[in-house]
Amino acid sequence: MAAHDPSRPTLYYDGACPVCAREIALYRRQPGAEALHWVDAARCEPEELGIGLSRQAALAALHLRQPDGALLAGAAAFTTLWLALPRWRWLGRLFSAPAGAFLLEHAYRAFLALRPLWRRAQSPR
Repeated sequence: MAAHDPSRPTLYYDGACPVCAREIALYRRQPGAEALHWVDAARCEPEELGIGLSRQAALAALHLRQPDGALLAGAAAFTTLWLALPRWRWLGRLFSAPAGAFLLEHAYRAFLALRPLWRRAQSPR
């Protein structure tokens, strides 16, 4: 793995979640993806999470650390991610507006409530 460049935003995602992993794989194939540092919180070393982010929190929701150290979660992390990817920028702009951010945050919370069902369905029995 390449050394982390602190001048790039860092996205923390749950690579053990099959839905999350597929979505992140889609983003990583996009133009502009090289401008971000991608960290699979399910498999990284603890120090890769940085200050103020526990593994439990990183696995519970999408997080993005900006180069200035500010840590975003949920809808704010998604909109910042989308704004960094040229093909997704329109969606980032749409959901950056207050009404869009409100809707996205509530939709994401609903997804997070259902996500454990997908993880269990993917687990070996």
